[in-house]
Amino acid sequence: MNSRAQKLARELLARSSARFLLGIAGPPGSGKSTLAAELAAALNCEARQEIAAVVALDGFHLPNAELDRRGLRPRKGAPETFDAPGLVTLLTRLRRSSRTVLAPIYSRELHEPVSHAVRIGPAIRLIIVEGNYLLLDQGPWSPVRALLDETWYLQMPCEVCMARVRDRHIRGGCSAELAAEKIETNDRPNYEIVAATRPRASRVIE
Repeated sequence: MNSRAQKLARELLARSSARFLLGIAGPPGSGKSTLAAELAAALNCEARQEIAAVVALDGFHLPNAELDRRGLRPRKGAPETFDAPGLVTLLTRLRRSSRTVLAPIYSRELHEPVSHAVRIGPAIRLIIVEGNYLLLDQGPWSPVRALLDETWYLQMPCEVCMARVRDRHIRGGCSAELAAEKIETNDRPNYEIVAATRPRASRVIE
């Protein structure tokens, strides 16, 4: 657990009685999902009730059938392979509604998004939104940053990220050669896209 991140998250909760949306952005393999899950678990444990929840951008992957239809399967993970308007709609509902809201997840077993998998009830005070492109200021991504109260950029060296992504590809069934090809044609370019958004973050977390 990143102790600085945990301290900052506590401060966010302490300074506001309203629901707070925290974005954690960063390149593929930087550890966003791990940090988000650990933060939520730690805060819930301290409060002895569920006050924090995680929404992952991966849940907004376009289904594989749609990627095939658009000829985008080789670019899966790039900005154009996500349902950015769907994310904007969900974030807008989370800001405006006090009722339970359902969010999707991404299944690494099915390699597909699963809708309505996460229940975010009225008692949730901190919603941690994690994903590569939360700070991207292009096309359908442009409204996302304004819907988040604060954004963190998770800084991690490129080669560390690519090593993690390579392991992830291999665990998912790729050969070492195919994993290396995916990294050079897709993951490394995506790293550069995300790295360029770092200046738009509220804070950088090393």
